[in-house]
Amino acid sequence: MDGCSRRLAGEMSKRRGGSDLWIWALVALAGPWVSSAPSASLELAGISVTPHVLADSMQYRREPEPAQGARVQLFLLNSGAPNSKPLPLDVTLRTLFDGRAPRELLKREEWAWHDTPSATPLERAELPPGALTIWTFNGRKSPFGPGGSFPLEIGPADQPWLDQNLQIDSPKCWLSAVTFLGPDGAIRPDTIVIHIANETETALEVRSCRLWLPAGAKTPRILVPQPATTELEFFNGHSTIPSHDRGGMRVKAPPLPLTYTALQVQVGPPGQDSFSIWCYLRIKVERFDISGGWVNDGRNSVSNEVFLKTLKRFHVNTAHLGITPGYSDTELLERYPLKYFGALTPVEVYDTDDMLRRIHAVEFLGEPQYGGGHPVPPQTVWEKLHPYSTTRLPTTLTNSEERVWRDYAGLSDYPHYDAYRVTAPSADAWRKYGRWGGIRIGWGAPLETIGDMCRSLRELSRPLPCAVWSQGPHSGWEVYGGRERTSPTPDEIRLQAYHALSTRITSLYWFNLSLESLVRWRDTLPQLEQIGREIRLLDDFLLEGDAYGFERLSTPEGKLDWDVSSVCGPDAALLFALDLDYTPDREEKVFKFGPPRTAQWTFRLPDYLAGISDVFRVDGEGAYTVDWSSEGGGRVVIRDQASGVAVYIASLNVGLRSSIDSERKSLIEEESALEFDPGRNDADFEQLKNLAAKKGSEP
Repeated sequence: MDGCSRRLAGEMSKRRGGSDLWIWALVALAGPWVSSAPSASLELAGISVTPHVLADSMQYRREPEPAQGARVQLFLLNSGAPNSKPLPLDVTLRTLFDGRAPRELLKREEWAWHDTPSATPLERAELPPGALTIWTFNGRKSPFGPGGSFPLEIGPADQPWLDQNLQIDSPKCWLSAVTFLGPDGAIRPDTIVIHIANETETALEVRSCRLWLPAGAKTPRILVPQPATTELEFFNGHSTIPSHDRGGMRVKAPPLPLTYTALQVQVGPPGQDSFSIWCYLRIKVERFDISGGWVNDGRNSVSNEVFLKTLKRFHVNTAHLGITPGYSDTELLERYPLKYFGALTPVEVYDTDDMLRRIHAVEFLGEPQYGGGHPVPPQTVWEKLHPYSTTRLPTTLTNSEERVWRDYAGLSDYPHYDAYRVTAPSADAWRKYGRWGGIRIGWGAPLETIGDMCRSLRELSRPLPCAVWSQGPHSGWEVYGGRERTSPTPDEIRLQAYHALSTRITSLYWFNLSLESLVRWRDTLPQLEQIGREIRLLDDFLLEGDAYGFERLSTPEGKLDWDVSSVCGPDAALLFALDLDYTPDREEKVFKFGPPRTAQWTFRLPDYLAGISDVFRVDGEGAYTVDWSSEGGGRVVIRDQASGVAVYIASLNVGLRSSIDSERKSLIEEESALEFDPGRNDADFEQLKNLAAKKGSEP
């Protein structure tokens, strides 16, 4: 049955899709019937395989190893009788993968990291009958990647709980994005937006959904089943996903606990049995946060209203800081709220209902791929993040080098990366890019590789949301390749940010909106405001959506022309056209874009968005009518004049355009209410400059 449950197959074929939820409960507990020993009390209820990927556009001084591995999640069910003893899970548990223990696989670098019981020698858990536990390993080499096969043995040698051959196959159907949402101000989500990719050769019906939740906060990987639901709010009413397409649903729930969950979705071809697709991830309310980075700059700049007004004008609501005297204990916190983003210790201070609404995420490891010159092994990173698993605080991890960041895949709740394309330190070799014919430069790299890296990180991390450190004005970079301007131009800032946004990130961190940086690079301030306003117009679409299409277009002569991509949500799609017809100016050593040019792009949309009623272009200054048409196969064709960045919204709702424009006007009113615009008003900029001079003179 190729992953379908063999139990209850007859009952399922007769009663599928009805209100008999007991059927779903039994199927969920059964999962695929793969146990090989009749006496085994542990079953592999499901497996999630995320193949490693490598962006082939990136250039390095040293050739990368091929991406042969995969991140693998095993969903292990205690299928013993209800009155049987729980299974003890601790460091003494005999666990062999291909005849070897996890420690040996790490030593031989066949695995990058794992979280099997041997990873926590001081911890012990018990798996009751009917409960599920999830083990993850990140394989680096065969057989621990797509196409691999090896024996898996768990339990005593004379009578193992599980003894079978495990096949690691690239998935044909998977959960591509899972996002938890909640009302404004809520810390617990009540809605799950689930996107499903169907790369099988047949259509698939989505039939039910179930959460498995911890029985207690201190055992986030011992999960018990919750009632399955068939009451699903399918995207545009489409419960069937065509072959080689995507679809999904919203699931309403009571406010969910802030812990980890296994999500099990039952799908199946029409008229045939169901099978399960799985994921394991942290429950957290997803918000699109815009961070200013290390805004405090060691001088407590956040205690000054002039600086805070500037950040608010950019729609920044997060910063790399924790509780800060002079800010956190004053009325400034309420008037100019910045979410905390750092180590967040002591944990008991931050892990409270009142504080959680002020928290973005945990970040304290820096860039472990570099580790100050000595990379931190992925297993060590897991050990450092593991104590947060029993808290309600989501963790992040800053990846640095796409060449090897697959080794760190899956380690945190909210992965992101830190890489810039002009006048900044870099892991890749900028002079090796043949992007502009014979022109080789040392001061910059192709801007579109931001998108390539984002897609790499997203595919390694799915269905988790991802974020990006985006290059902003910064006062601390040196001269690279003879370029005199040691910070990006407004155009360079804009394109880097939008190459990331077009891949469906759900937060953006500027590096680095310190007071000194903003004063030094005043010409970038209007651009930061524009991008912030546009993100606030688009953030709901990014939160509810999933990356769908991507194509890199060239002219008939073979010259790079446009990157076109889409982020598709339940009711609308964001369509991006990003200009690749830019050149490195040999004199100024900056990237320059030409005037708007006539272009035509074709975007394919998922089946559930058939019947688009309106397409319009949107930016921070307005919503604009464009020439568009629908074609067969769910395609939308747009004809426009553009350069740099062009963003369009394709909607099923003809009233969406006026709603977007109303929201845009409200955002401008909020900006104007600050009565402070240092990017355009000289007197306001003088206030900011004087503050920087004062801060600079302080000891």
